Amino acid sequence: MGHLGRLKEEYRDLVARLERGTMGLPEAEDERSEAGRREVLEILYSPEEAALAARLPVRPVSLEGLAARLAIPAAELEARLEPMCERGVVLDLVNPRSGKRSYMLAPPVVGFFEYSLMRAQDSIPKKRMAEALHAYTHGDPAFAREAFGKDTVIGRALVHEPEVADDVPEVLAWEKASAVVGSARRWAVSLCFCRHKAEHLGARCDAPMDNCLSINGGAEFIARRGFGREIGKTEALELLARARESGLVQIADNVKSRPTFVCNCCGCCCEQLQAVSHWGLPAVNPSGFVPRHLTPQPPSPPLEGGEGGSPTRCAGCSRCARACPVGAIAMAPVLSAGSRKASLAPRIDEERCIGCGVCAGACHKGALAMARGGRARPVPSSTVERVIRMALERNQLAELLFDEGAGLGARFLHAAVGAIVKLPPAQALLATEQVRSRFVKAALARFGSLG
Repeated sequence: MGHLGRLKEEYRDLVARLERGTMGLPEAEDERSEAGRREVLEILYSPEEAALAARLPVRPVSLEGLAARLAIPAAELEARLEPMCERGVVLDLVNPRSGKRSYMLAPPVVGFFEYSLMRAQDSIPKKRMAEALHAYTHGDPAFAREAFGKDTVIGRALVHEPEVADDVPEVLAWEKASAVVGSARRWAVSLCFCRHKAEHLGARCDAPMDNCLSINGGAEFIARRGFGREIGKTEALELLARARESGLVQIADNVKSRPTFVCNCCGCCCEQLQAVSHWGLPAVNPSGFVPRHLTPQPPSPPLEGGEGGSPTRCAGCSRCARACPVGAIAMAPVLSAGSRKASLAPRIDEERCIGCGVCAGACHKGALAMARGGRARPVPSSTVERVIRMALERNQLAELLFDEGAGLGARFLHAAVGAIVKLPPAQALLATEQVRSRFVKAALARFGSLG
């Protein structure tokens, strides 16, 4: 772990730049955690790269526009950005229609944290990176609160479809992992960042490693930059089915349209699920489903030489509680008429439950099924809306829209205005106030106070 002390100026500027996006890299109070943050930055960026990254936009800008903004010749800038794109600290996004590239500073999540450990080997020292990340994210709650403590989070749970109760009238396409994956236009698979990190810490579980799915535009970037390999729809759906059979949770990009990833997560390694269980944060948008007890079936006829079947499905075995990836199920004693001894039955904490359905799949008695319910949290319709909401909740909407004078492209402006219009009235008003405040500050800075 790196020595204690203050961040170098280049890294302080980079942290300040990240702070103006949708997710920052906050200082940790714990000394070892803060040393981990410093180590992460020094592993991923040289001082010269950090100085350049601190000037990069937090939303995509063309190479020509970026070269003009930074006063660096386009060819020189492209050469300097290439190794940073190779490590995933800068994102180069290719327009599928025009083929032109745009560049932006990668956020920590989903971003350079994950990309640093998506390959088995590259220029990044994996064990050192895993230790630094663990120290920063697990030794202090600062980053967990930053990444997972707001209303709008990165991921949303997808219910295990076979466990949905028969009387649920309809499960929408964006709620189903099979539809989310099956309707994508591209697919890629890579190492699970979380399990790879756990492996270097000597704490990896036996869940598959090579099962992190990127889809649509996310798959294009992952495959092109070698963070994973491109696969077809059939292999992607087979991988999804195996993950379900293994009792893993599907967590998708928290949008309804054109998501970029579907993770297959375990409660022991996954950073999002651990933020729920370890820090008590609402880190995963719930699926909109909760487990419910099924009505007991009538007793079965007596078996030959034995007794009749039990009138209740639940055997009190605690399989569901042990399978829950976020610790939302506790086995509680239940007294029954005519019995001096209490039986055990699952008690669901709906505030913590993410509605994944792993518990229902683990029950060998068929006593649980997934029904509509649980905590209601909005799912953004698109990536732009999610980004707008996240920036708004961090009081950074104006920074996102104006990005240090870079201005708004017509396409982004149209999408951003559309997303703001869809916000609830209170949030739309807050968005208006933040943007208006930006105009006022700019005017005061330019013309001075009239008072």
